[in-house]
Amino acid sequence: GSLGWFDAASGEVVVTGKGGKMRRVPVGGPAREALAAWLAVRPPAADGSPALFLSSRGTRITPRVVQQRLKQHAIKAGAPVHVHPHVLRHSFASHLLQSSGDLRAVQELLGHASITSTQVYTALDFQHLAAVYDKAHPRAKAK
Repeated sequence: GSLGWFDAASGEVVVTGKGGKMRRVPVGGPAREALAAWLAVRPPAADGSPALFLSSRGTRITPRVVQQRLKQHAIKAGAPVHVHPHVLRHSFASHLLQSSGDLRAVQELLGHASITSTQVYTALDFQHLAAVYDKAHPRAKAK
């Protein structure tokens, strides 16, 4: 069912971005399962908030708490300590663009009003560019 921001049937979430602008974003099967499992154990919101993550008092957690929890999980996983929520967004966009090549779709998923904001993610690393060149260019192939 729909919880206002998560529709399990359609596999979509409603994301509120900058300026209160809302957009629908598709969510894959594993993420849908994780959301459903979390919602089954998530404490009720004290203030009726539709927030996904709540404090022990049942109120929306702050951006700082999100950063702290992400850092804790990064340390547990052996990941670099300097992980911030925006790194997840950047990684998502970079991987999506690298696998699909569809800048316009990435723009929609990120909620960018301007394609120039999304073009930041087109700056692929040199190793990736060299690998694409070696694979595709006829003169790059060893004889």
